[in-house]
Parts: sequence; C-alpha cells; structure tokens
Amino acid sequence: QVQLVESGGGLVQPGGSLRLSCAASGSLLNRIQAMGWYRQAPGKQREMVVYMTKDGSQNFADSVKGRFAMSRDDAASTVYLQLNSLKSEDTAVYYCNANTDHSEYWGQGTQVTVSA
Repeated sequence: QVQLVESGGGLVQPGGSLRLSCAASGSLLNRIQAMGWYRQAPGKQREMVVYMTKDGSQNFADSVKGRFAMSRDDAASTVYLQLNSLKSEDTAVYYCNANTDHSEYWGQGTQVTVSA
C-alpha cells in the first residue's frame, strides 16, 4: 500500500505563490512508477496538473505551464508542487497521486483558494 498526505494549501491573493507537499509512505514505495498532482474545482471534473515518472520526466497541463513546478525529495519520500503567478481559476482541491504497476493511490486533498 501507499499512503499520501498533502499539506500546504491555503488562501492566497492573485499573483501569489504557494508550495504544496505530499509525503508518501507505505510498503510499496519502491514500486511507485509515477507521482503527480491533480485538482478539482467546484462543479468540474478532476484534472491532471502535472505528473513525474520515476526517471524524472514531467508532463504539465497547458494551463499551468511556466507557472507551476514539481520537484521531489527521494530521501524524504516527498514531492512538491510550487504554484506561482496564481489565478482565480487555479482555485481547487489539489490531490496527490501515485501509481504502481497495478494500483493507483490518492491523498485526501488540500484546498487552494485564490482570491483578493
């Protein structure tokens, strides 16, 4: 199993920044093939923000390219999402995701609200 715990969400003004963290734990940590961040805004479907494969390759949604950055600390089993130049449309619950060969895991989500 893999457990994922997000943190770092909050209220920020347009143009501001936040950093989200996702700490991974569990017996299948060494089976993780990719990790990523998704978000779900009110009344909308969950969408991919960015994911990173085991070899470090990243894929970003067009809406966040140039503004968001994903990084990881393997020693701490933690991935991060740096959110810059935030817009009101970035308001959503942000979820951490991990994939092994056979299973998919989700965190509980952290709320990001962009408002003046």
